[in-house]
Amino acid sequence: MSLSSSLTIAQMNPDGSVPVPESPDAAANAAVEALRREEEAEALKQRLESLQEVLDKSLSEILAERDRFKETAAAWDAFAAMWVLSQRAMRSVAMELAAAQGVPEEEVVARALASANRVLNTEDEDLGGSIAPAQMAHIARHRGFLRKQFRQG
Repeated sequence: MSLSSSLTIAQMNPDGSVPVPESPDAAANAAVEALRREEEAEALKQRLESLQEVLDKSLSEILAERDRFKETAAAWDAFAAMWVLSQRAMRSVAMELAAAQGVPEEEVVARALASANRVLNTEDEDLGGSIAPAQMAHIARHRGFLRKQFRQG
C-alpha cells in the first residue's frame, strides 16, 4: 500500500470551514445506535399492543375486572383484620395461661416463634390442622418474607 493511496485531500466547505473527518468507529457507532433504536421501537410496539388489548375490552369488562379486584381486596382486608384480632386475643390468652403456670413471657414468645418456623419450614404443615388450606397457600406465597420476620436470634 503506497502512501498516496491512503491520503485523502479534504475539500473546504462552502462557508470556508474545514470538514471534520468521520471517525473510523462512526459506522460501528451508527449500527449500534440503529440497533438500539430498533429495540426501543420493538419495546414501544409491545407496549402499544398491550395497551390496545385494554382498549379493545369493553368498558363493562374492565369495570367487572375492577369490581372483582375490589371484592378480592376487601375479602383479604377483612381476613387481615380478623387475623390481627385473633392474634391479639390468642396472645392475651397465652400470656394469661403462661402466667398462671409460672411460665415467663420470653419462653411463650420463643415457643411461638418455634411453631411459626416449623410451619414455614414445612416440618408441621398446618399446626395440627389449625390452619386452613387457603391460609397455608397464602403463607406459601409469602414464605420468604415471613422467614425473615420469624428468624430466631
